[in-house]
Amino acid sequence: MVSVQTGASLAVPLFDRMSPAGTAWLRLSCAAVLLLVWTRPRIHRLPRRGLVAAAALGCASAVMTLCSFQAIDRLPLGTVSAVEFTGPLLVAVVWSRRRADLVWPLLALAGVLLLTRPWEASADWSGIGYALGAAAGLGGYIVLTQRVGDRLPGQQGVALSTAVAALCTGAVAVGGAEADWWSPHVLAVSALAAVLLPIAPHVLELFALRRLTAGAFGTLMSLEPAVATGIGFLLLAQTPDAGQLAGVVLVCVAGTAACRGGTRSDTPRPAGPTATDPAAIRPTVDQPDVRSGPRPSAPRPSAPRPSSER
Repeated sequence: MVSVQTGASLAVPLFDRMSPAGTAWLRLSCAAVLLLVWTRPRIHRLPRRGLVAAAALGCASAVMTLCSFQAIDRLPLGTVSAVEFTGPLLVAVVWSRRRADLVWPLLALAGVLLLTRPWEASADWSGIGYALGAAAGLGGYIVLTQRVGDRLPGQQGVALSTAVAALCTGAVAVGGAEADWWSPHVLAVSALAAVLLPIAPHVLELFALRRLTAGAFGTLMSLEPAVATGIGFLLLAQTPDAGQLAGVVLVCVAGTAACRGGTRSDTPRPAGPTATDPAAIRPTVDQPDVRSGPRPSAPRPSAPRPSSER
């Protein structure tokens, strides 16, 4: 979460030299190049359904990134993060089977209203609209990331989806291309931002999901609006008032409550020629590490393995 929000804050200074769409395109392009070189996906050996899911994930990522940068250009970082989190919150509630969980979107809505204050004349409606678009993109990103993780081995799906996202954002940003795009300073900051977001968060997420249940992971992610508010205060001098702080708390509480029970009962394996290699299997958001137990041919240990080894 710190990496995500720090990477987002690095985009703000670039808005004076290039458009938010151009900033998003440069970042995703740098990330796509690094991921493709790292993973070297073999497209001809991957299943068609997995490739379609990766392409859809790239489109959702493009919508999320473009709208998020447009919103950050108009609203404080903490406010944008809180509005964006309504997307994952609605996904968690839709998958829930309890009527009582319907109260959490209402609680989150109250927090978003305190943050955006649409009743005031100074409310930035375009920024709020972009933040809601980013929320929709983030909700689709979560659902599609799970499908890509089920159907494609290793990190190949993420590399392909990032490349598709770069192509989509380029189609939007190419009309406003300027000479500043190719300056060494802009390229260096864009490459650094690409490492902070999305590359580093994805790798750290992979390690975390091999050790945490979906409920624990979702609960921790509910703290992101608070992390974004802190990063905005430290790096962008965006000081929230008491009402905005209360709004952040409401969104975090609603997200924590809605995400506590999100485990899956199935444990699908990604398809593909390398899916049988244990090193290439990526656990999905809602399943434990498939390598945590002993192999069938190995003798059963006399005592349980420590939790750090599982």
